[in-house]
Amino acid sequence: MAAMNWDAISAISQLIGSLAVVLSVLYLAMQVHQSTRVAKLAMQDAAATALRDVTKPLMENAELERIWRVGLEDISALSIEERARFFHAAYQFLKAFETIHFHYVYGMMDRDLWEGWHGLLRHYVVAPGMAHYWKLRPEVFSERFRNFVNSLEPPADQRTVGTLFKEERA
Repeated sequence: MAAMNWDAISAISQLIGSLAVVLSVLYLAMQVHQSTRVAKLAMQDAAATALRDVTKPLMENAELERIWRVGLEDISALSIEERARFFHAAYQFLKAFETIHFHYVYGMMDRDLWEGWHGLLRHYVVAPGMAHYWKLRPEVFSERFRNFVNSLEPPADQRTVGTLFKEERA
């Protein structure tokens, strides 16, 4: 009878040990899920910050804003020096979008947020000045991003900061 008690105790111990392992694995899975969620939110915030860092000087400096606004719609209206500034801004703008696209492709960006970024990019990438820059310098972007941008359907009514002002005056 003593042997049966030891067998029962051993079986109960194994059951408790198995339950402890299952509970530990579940706890770790919850922690990984929580960490992934926090990382995803941090990436989404970093993407928004990257684009804000590009556009903030345009808001704070009237001359830079004018170069950006005019360059988007009519790059020929800019001087050589202004075109160079526009090209630097276009590069930074598109690099920020390349990072945002990268985050989305690798599952680090919520689909709803991505749709907003995607819609904004569609408007800006077809603006005449941006399209001109894109034609001149696509090789400075990843092949995946180049393919993505080249596959974008232009919006029915292209709207950038320059074209929105035209609508207000009309």
